[in-house]
Amino acid sequence: MIKPHGSDELNPLFVYNAEQRHALLAEAETLPSMMLSSAAAANAVMLGGGYFNPLTGYMNLADALSVAEKMHTVDGLFFPVPVVNMTSETSIEAGSRIALRDPNVEGNPVLAIMDVAAVESVTDEQITFMCEKIFRTLDENHPGVATFSDQGRTLVSGSIQVLNFSYFQADFPDTFRTAVEIRNEIKEHGWEKVVAFQTRNPMHRAHEELCRMAMEQLNADGILIHMLLGKLKPGDIPADVRDASIRKMVEVYFPPNTVMVTGYGFDMLYAGPREAVLHAVFRQNCGCTHLIVGRDHAGVGDYYGGFDAQTIFDEEVPEGALELEVFKADHTAYSKKLDKVVMMRDVPDHSMDDFVLLSGTAVREMLGKGIAPPPEFSRPEVARILSDYYQALDA
Repeated sequence: MIKPHGSDELNPLFVYNAEQRHALLAEAETLPSMMLSSAAAANAVMLGGGYFNPLTGYMNLADALSVAEKMHTVDGLFFPVPVVNMTSETSIEAGSRIALRDPNVEGNPVLAIMDVAAVESVTDEQITFMCEKIFRTLDENHPGVATFSDQGRTLVSGSIQVLNFSYFQADFPDTFRTAVEIRNEIKEHGWEKVVAFQTRNPMHRAHEELCRMAMEQLNADGILIHMLLGKLKPGDIPADVRDASIRKMVEVYFPPNTVMVTGYGFDMLYAGPREAVLHAVFRQNCGCTHLIVGRDHAGVGDYYGGFDAQTIFDEEVPEGALELEVFKADHTAYSKKLDKVVMMRDVPDHSMDDFVLLSGTAVREMLGKGIAPPPEFSRPEVARILSDYYQALDA
């Protein structure tokens, strides 16, 4: 099986020993507390699940700036985005041991215990520098820029021990999986070549066929459909609706035991190319050998070029930094001429009129009125689930 990123074995920061975990929870009640931002809480969940391997906790300012600028830490570890804990709290001291509390669960339970290595002030100029490098924009209308800029100007770094997985395990018991669990399941299947498909949306026909194309062209053993379960921007479809629609598609249209439907507990960054590379790190840590990167992967609005998330792997990711390979996909749509879904680059004789193309707005309006999009665009079983959601929203 493919090695995790940066180490021979996966090193999740969740405390799996129950006795030790209970002792740490008891200790946490005696420690000073810090309320995490949602972004920092998501980072803790990802550290706990092994997705951020080989990190042992939150980065310090020097590493955060180095990663933002060059995609590697001061010591040379390749990493595409800073993994930080920023706050407005000013009473935390270096050398202390603190309880990190979850902002996303009622009662704010302890999510992790942290040994604070450093507490550093971050200047507005440094925030601007990091935003420009990570998001390629300083526009505060960009949801990632807004979130990153609003977390505070104190950076608290150090190693952590993760004690639970926030709301993800309770709210998505059938879907939330750690990188550890996914690697184990891949081993159980006996899969060697595994293609990952990242999604924050329901999957239409084009997405479904893209998974099938990648699997066939790579002669893969299986597909990991891996959906983001954390916070999104307003207007995005909630995780439970996405989950139901994706599961229905897999159940009806894929052969048994060829697809794993799973999710991970992270808030979307909308960082385009940098987030595509982060997605590659996640999937290598899960045990996948390939990641599908399509048009406008992890993008939002028109902040990124259509294929910037592919070219970053060629132009900025050092050779050998990742073992996982990228399957580069073009825009995919149903061809009326060929009566099947194709990648547009593969059919140069087609005009735009030869494809079934619908805007997101048009699809939402149709679903809200109970009108199913054409079957060439969306499977009827999937359209039904989405239509029920939109009609309830508009009621």
